[in-house]
Amino acid sequence: MKVYSKKSLNEYQQSLTYNDISLIPTEVSRIKTRKEVNTDTEFLGNKLALPLLSSPMESITGIEMAKELSSLGCLGIVNRFDSSLKEIISDKKNVDDIIAVSVALNSDIATIEELADTGSLICIDTANANNMEVLKKTEQIKSKFNVKVIVGNIAHGASLNQLVDVGADAVRVGIGSGSVCTTSIQTGLGIGQVSSLLNVYFAREEKKLDIKIIADGGIKGAGDIAKAIAVGADAVMVGRLLAGARETPGEVIRYNDQLWKKYRGSASFGVKMRNEFIEGEETMVPYKGVVKNVINAISDGLKSSMSYMNCFNLQELRNADTFAVLSNYSYLERLPKP
Repeated sequence: MKVYSKKSLNEYQQSLTYNDISLIPTEVSRIKTRKEVNTDTEFLGNKLALPLLSSPMESITGIEMAKELSSLGCLGIVNRFDSSLKEIISDKKNVDDIIAVSVALNSDIATIEELADTGSLICIDTANANNMEVLKKTEQIKSKFNVKVIVGNIAHGASLNQLVDVGADAVRVGIGSGSVCTTSIQTGLGIGQVSSLLNVYFAREEKKLDIKIIADGGIKGAGDIAKAIAVGADAVMVGRLLAGARETPGEVIRYNDQLWKKYRGSASFGVKMRNEFIEGEETMVPYKGVVKNVINAISDGLKSSMSYMNCFNLQELRNADTFAVLSNYSYLERLPKP
């Protein structure tokens, strides 16, 4: 069996995603228990207990979710589809617990100025950052305000230099990989998440660019978070992992004697509410209770992975360079059996 490095994975002849690879623990671990592992990290000037951001989706992150994630040492990015932005602006004391806000490409500069005054991060929430209007908007914001700006999304590192030139502080990597995203089906675009991250990572390293990489999409559990960080991500963005939590927007629904909550893509009909090109789906997910339990489970899983890999901290995990490429049956073998 060949043991792959990041470099050789990046040169692999096919596009790879999380299910295609596995971390290989090749060192005798110094770690007695996962409690010794430290997942603290610094991200755009914020100290986090876990390198996790919530997706700015209408069914994932409102003010309540953002505040709770902040208290848990994560980053909640408030969606741009409801009254949350107005509430943040009008009641600035809420921002003590909220450290990221998404805006549309066509958001007016006055609104962005008010958000910047609150001290929030600004996330330009678009499906395609390889776009001249995104570059112009980023440059406009950075030239006027002292604020950190996240842009997205990209699937390849070819335009990373241009994003850095206009002032982008972080970029969301992933096109078409979200669980309720149909972009790849509708447009034929997209690369496996592992290959996308590696491509952007090496583009950054080769040119020594100052920009953070956010793995956005395709995360199914803590194991995928560990893989994402090991192949180059500074942080991960999750949607479905948090879907169904009590703090997500929307009511709990009882159906067939079970509790559910809605989960839908930002480009779904339920969000757009008009007949135009749709690139997202809507579904129901089981109710999960408080998000604190979800975050604790993610943290435990990530720490366990790091203990196997002999990594006391996230930087050591980022230095991991031993991977396997799995056959279909190798992947299926490790799934729980009924």
